[in-house]
Amino acid sequence: MATRTQPRPDNEISPSAAKLRLLKRLRCTLKYEKLAWAAGATLVAGVDEVGRGSLFGPVVAAAVVLDSSYRIRGLRDSKLLPAERREVLAERIREHAIAWSIAAVDSARIDQINIYHASKLAMHEAVQKLQPAPDHLLIDAMKLNLEIPQRAIIHGDALSASIAAASILAKVERDRMIAEWDPVFPVYGLKSNKGYSTPKHLAALREHGPSPLHRQSFAPVWQAPVPQEVLEFMLQEEQQKERIATPAAS
Repeated sequence: MATRTQPRPDNEISPSAAKLRLLKRLRCTLKYEKLAWAAGATLVAGVDEVGRGSLFGPVVAAAVVLDSSYRIRGLRDSKLLPAERREVLAERIREHAIAWSIAAVDSARIDQINIYHASKLAMHEAVQKLQPAPDHLLIDAMKLNLEIPQRAIIHGDALSASIAAASILAKVERDRMIAEWDPVFPVYGLKSNKGYSTPKHLAALREHGPSPLHRQSFAPVWQAPVPQEVLEFMLQEEQQKERIATPAAS
């Protein structure tokens, strides 16, 4: 006799759904910026990265110094905003921030140093590109090897307006970068999935193998049963060189 599948109770929601529910309850304010200003800082930069969990393309970071005299309404974690709203807010941030910058670390470098260190590198470079230079950093759940007073804030992009602004700029820039690759690698659906592991993307990896811009160190990529074409070409080239270098047996 068939058994009926019981619906999952509310207290057994998936971890991602539970995190999203938590983020929606958090309030994005200037609390941490005000604490830094009160302690004597004048140029407080929020720093965040996006694309850490993607299978394709770079990780992108941004750093933003908001103007304390101009309030940009609606700042919050970029994951909680529709794409159209992110675009509007990104334009306001670029127009009204005292300083902002963006840095990216590509997939090849991610494979060399791992995604954690690549994320830190992107944020480090974004901070160093800021002009004028900040005198205090608010960073989403991370500390950077910089001689600047800083505070790591768990869920910072949902709590700090400056970090949220950085999250929005980084997200808009990365989405633009990935969308530009969509016509080059159309089988992966990059324009819609932005390189993340959606069912369509995973199916395309199984059928076609990875592109040269996929992160080869990520399990769904290196486990793809079809080898990457560029790697096949390089292997054939190396084999040809070996045949030329090795004299024929007499």
